[in-house]
Amino acid sequence: MRFELQATDPGSKARAGIISTDHGDILTPVFMPVGTQGTVKTVHQRELRDEVEAPIILGNTYHLYLRPGMEILRAAGGLHRFMGWDRPMLTDSGGYQIFSLSEQRKLSEEGARFKSHIDGSMHFFSPESVVDIQRIIGADFIMAFDECPPYPAEQAYVAKSMELTHRWLDRCWMRMEETEPLYGHAQSLFPICQGGIYPDLRMRSAEYIAAKGADGNAIGGLSVGEPAEEMYGMVDTVCSILPTDRPRYLMGVGTPVNLLENMALGIDMFDCVMPSRNARNGMLFTFEGIINIRNAVWANDFGPLDPYGTSFVDSSYSKAYVRHLFVSNEYLGKQIATLHNLTFYVELMRQAREHILDGSFTDWKNALIPKLEHRLGA
Repeated sequence: MRFELQATDPGSKARAGIISTDHGDILTPVFMPVGTQGTVKTVHQRELRDEVEAPIILGNTYHLYLRPGMEILRAAGGLHRFMGWDRPMLTDSGGYQIFSLSEQRKLSEEGARFKSHIDGSMHFFSPESVVDIQRIIGADFIMAFDECPPYPAEQAYVAKSMELTHRWLDRCWMRMEETEPLYGHAQSLFPICQGGIYPDLRMRSAEYIAAKGADGNAIGGLSVGEPAEEMYGMVDTVCSILPTDRPRYLMGVGTPVNLLENMALGIDMFDCVMPSRNARNGMLFTFEGIINIRNAVWANDFGPLDPYGTSFVDSSYSKAYVRHLFVSNEYLGKQIATLHNLTFYVELMRQAREHILDGSFTDWKNALIPKLEHRLGA
């Protein structure tokens, strides 16, 4: 993997660059649609590639390990071939999913023992096995095994958790060095910075992972319930330490406003289930504000979903039609809404990149954010 930093916005720390992988180039900043179980819910891979124009998607180690399982994925030649996706892919380590099962897992120095949410069977993840699993999945970017502490949490607990994450990173790093990719393309391990909302811990963690010299670095444990300003403060602290010549990935974030504000602090890569999950519940993001498509105000609105967007669905389907699909409980409504939201997020990244390159990002962001926060038809 290679990263070329092309420009930094003069009014902020926002960056534009290119990440080169064996599956193609990724223009940054970039949003990665979440395909937890080898699918972005309700969306065909062809639509992700040709309509949404997603340059990269994300898969989940925990879910893929349980279903379809490593035997099937290895026999298929990895997740790229299994799901028919020929562009870059990232997998998380499964740590967040395991630690969210607080009543169904037991943590130790060796790793995490957990109960499957599917059938109650017991399983064990170690730093080594998580690397092995992600080798089999075959993603271009793989995450180190980490513990994601809850919010709120006492500083002593967060510090202990962070140190465990660092020791697990060392073991992941060693496992990467003693194993090889399985399918002929390179894989890059990203360490994950933890430390909760405590600046001193975040600084220690950022320094620790930066010292690894990894191809890229991730920031975890944010957008877990803390106020947005605290999230921005931690991101700013970490980005001031992480190397400028490597991509920075903020995990699990967030709203369109969150993306822009964190971009201004120096983040290059984002993922979140919000655009697809909220779409299935009838929430649409547009460049003029947020729409609850179920509201009766849209029943006779035959205009496009977002006249300022570029999604193919904007010119093909009206608000009135998509509302009809939702109130009639037709699956097509969820599909159209998901395509719209994902396309909006990708378009937001494209426009942000253009403004970073021409030096106008900060003014553009500040003018756009009030619109993005506005709820239309309320």
